[in-house]
Amino acid sequence: MSKDEARLHRQFDRIGRAVPASSGFLAWIRRPSSRLIRIPLGILLILGSIFSILPFLGIWMLPLGLFLIAIDLPFLQGPINRLSFWVQRKWTTWQRDRKAKKGN
Repeated sequence: MSKDEARLHRQFDRIGRAVPASSGFLAWIRRPSSRLIRIPLGILLILGSIFSILPFLGIWMLPLGLFLIAIDLPFLQGPINRLSFWVQRKWTTWQRDRKAKKGN
């Protein structure tokens, strides 16, 4: 397992801990035998994100679809990992700043 692939799997584990209801599904979809479902599902999620103006469909579908496709496409693993860590840092900074403003 490459370094990027290991990081990607840690990201999936982190999502599973953050959203416990999804952990069983994420474990199943990451299995090698689920490849025939994972790739079309990733493509559908990416395409569904185009219709983010609709109530259920949204921009949240884009990163999830990219994560699913990155499992099978090694050249995407590095960029997806970097983007994920960047978003996490920005989110943490934003939350910290928001709490600091409320405290004043």
